[in-house]
Amino acid sequence: MWTPAQLVRTAVLEMRAYTPILPYEVLSAQLGCAPEDILKLDANENLYGAVPAVRAALGALPYPHIYPDPESRALRSLLAQHTGVPAAQLVAGAGADELIDLTMRMLLDAGDVLLDCPPTFGMYANCAHIQGAQVLAVPRRADFSLDMPALRAAVAQHKPKLLCLGSPNNPDGSQLADAELLQLLQLPLVLLLDEAYIDFAGAGASRITWPLRHANLVVLRTFSKSAGLAGLRAGYGAFPAALVEHVWKIKPPYNLSVAADAAARAALAAMPAVQAHVDAIVAERARLAAGLAQVPYLQPIPSAANFVLCRVTGRPAQQLQAQLAQQRILVRYFDKPALRDCVRISVGQPAHTDRLLQALHALPAA
Repeated sequence: MWTPAQLVRTAVLEMRAYTPILPYEVLSAQLGCAPEDILKLDANENLYGAVPAVRAALGALPYPHIYPDPESRALRSLLAQHTGVPAAQLVAGAGADELIDLTMRMLLDAGDVLLDCPPTFGMYANCAHIQGAQVLAVPRRADFSLDMPALRAAVAQHKPKLLCLGSPNNPDGSQLADAELLQLLQLPLVLLLDEAYIDFAGAGASRITWPLRHANLVVLRTFSKSAGLAGLRAGYGAFPAALVEHVWKIKPPYNLSVAADAAARAALAAMPAVQAHVDAIVAERARLAAGLAQVPYLQPIPSAANFVLCRVTGRPAQQLQAQLAQQRILVRYFDKPALRDCVRISVGQPAHTDRLLQALHALPAA
């Protein structure tokens, strides 16, 4: 008997769904507790939240009943001042996720090849699968560095159109060196550089202006992490001149809501306050890593992001995640080959670190 499901595209039928992290209201119902009792260290969110100027801007929205500017002109003008990239080469999106998807919709036909370097952000492969593209994995080395010879060989053999890399990379927090990036830009493909966590990597770490001189580089940024706007979905990308006009063709006309636009503009206008939160998180990252290193069964990995990946020894990492969840402390576990002995822990405020470390030390021996 005929069913509508028979009309679903083969690429969608065969792909696995991305597993997102749940929000407070869902978690509190599942755990049977109040949201404020949950220590949420599983999604790399900024637990300082949005700065007061952002909250004020949201409370004073003048025209929520009117569609937003389809070109986000005011925001892109501020971003041009903030980044040094001309507004004409900047595109705003509903988080960096939408811009990842738009880049793939622009470049990938069914059967084209995306080069992926796991372990990394799962949305790269997910968006490519939606397009019906092939995802060619060139795994990272055990220390999470790129296997450059394997990447070159994969390009020569499979001729991928697109390579996606995070710097700092999620879930380990490693950075891509300038020399490596320059080598990769010599390859005959477009490189999408995801800088979602770059604000925690130090001044001057961003390559946001590089698309001005590299015609095959796209750099994405987000307000989710440093500005604490994860729930509002605001991001932006710097595109080379040869590509940006094509992104505009496929971008939904009202993709950035008036709330997200206003919040992003308010955050840019209040950068000293935003930077104070970033500085506090970077300082707490060092304290968290040092504390985790004192836990006998954890081996923290150096990170330039707002999280720390830990190898778990002497007990299953998934069991550790479950034990912490029983105490309403949530950390991320990835059921993937290179990460099955790891948990990823977001950097919170000092009191959050104290609660986590106390719980870790109190767990019974394996």
